[in-house]
Amino acid sequence: MTHVALTIAGSEATGGAGAQTDLKTFHQLDTFGCAALTCIVSMDPKDNWNHRFVPVEPQVIADQIEACTGVHDIDTVKIGMLGSPATIDTVAAALAEHSFANVVLDPVLICKGQEFGHALDTDNALKEKILPRATFVTPNHFEALALSGMDAIESVEDLTEAARRIHEAYDVVVLAKGGVVLEGPDAVDVFYDGEQTVELRSPKTGEDRIHGAGCTLAAAVTAELAKGATPLEAARTAKAVVDSSIQHRQSSHLPFDAVYQRGYQG
Repeated sequence: MTHVALTIAGSEATGGAGAQTDLKTFHQLDTFGCAALTCIVSMDPKDNWNHRFVPVEPQVIADQIEACTGVHDIDTVKIGMLGSPATIDTVAAALAEHSFANVVLDPVLICKGQEFGHALDTDNALKEKILPRATFVTPNHFEALALSGMDAIESVEDLTEAARRIHEAYDVVVLAKGGVVLEGPDAVDVFYDGEQTVELRSPKTGEDRIHGAGCTLAAAVTAELAKGATPLEAARTAKAVVDSSIQHRQSSHLPFDAVYQRGYQG
């Protein structure tokens, strides 16, 4: 029987990120995917492609998770965009109820400064209610800064320190992404599980960020864990999937390209 993974994430209508990308990644890695949508995101072509965000009602999110876990035997879940404290409460309750063996969190933080209100409340709720239930987390450069409490991450050594701090704070396996932010010819991610530190390197494909790369990485980790891979094995495969997806990226009318998973063959 094919292994099953659940993504709890937002819908990104253009297909470049969110649950759409998660399901494509699961499929490319021979994992059957199901999805519980937390919000509907559509980019506005009349407003510089800014995001239009519509949350899904908490009960509808709970119903989706109930359906997925009732139909399939699921021990591995990926969590992406949640977007509101109410959604976070719903997902946290589901995680407590089902005790999934693997909870992969792409820690989407929406507070880019110290602004108060919805954004800060959402990020604080994520840290308090979802992160403690995660087993594997994949922060990008900004998220690694926020979760580690560091003032700057300017080198691989800094990224390694951030991964260690996040692990110590939340007792979670960390795959911290350097991406194109760190200087140098390679895109470097750092894996840390409390015992081993491993740098995962690949040559950069340009210096621009690619839409959906973070979703793809976390989804690939999820698919591999669902199939029984170790965390480090899952991280190595995920890195290769992202590299391939960037190399085969999809262009559009957007000012940035999107990942496309079709080229990865394993």
